[in-house]
Amino acid sequence: MSSAGFWPGGGDIKGPAFYSYAAPEPSGFAEQRVGPPEAFYLAQMKEFLLMYDDVRTAASPQRALMEFLQSTYNAAADLGKWDRNGLER
Repeated sequence: MSSAGFWPGGGDIKGPAFYSYAAPEPSGFAEQRVGPPEAFYLAQMKEFLLMYDDVRTAASPQRALMEFLQSTYNAAADLGKWDRNGLER
């Protein structure tokens, strides 16, 4: 499963952020390069994060968010060897 959403902040996340994770997490997921460059993997949460302020101040917020969502999905789908033709219509 690939899941993504928005977190208003709290706990280990010090501010609002978009998140994305895979469950079960495929081997190598944490080491994947995802975009945009401000996105990062938070090991204690086992998910990628993109801080809201990085999206808000991007030249194109929509493009920055879509890059994050698509690249994290691609990482989960490719490493998990999902049948993308069957899943993506």
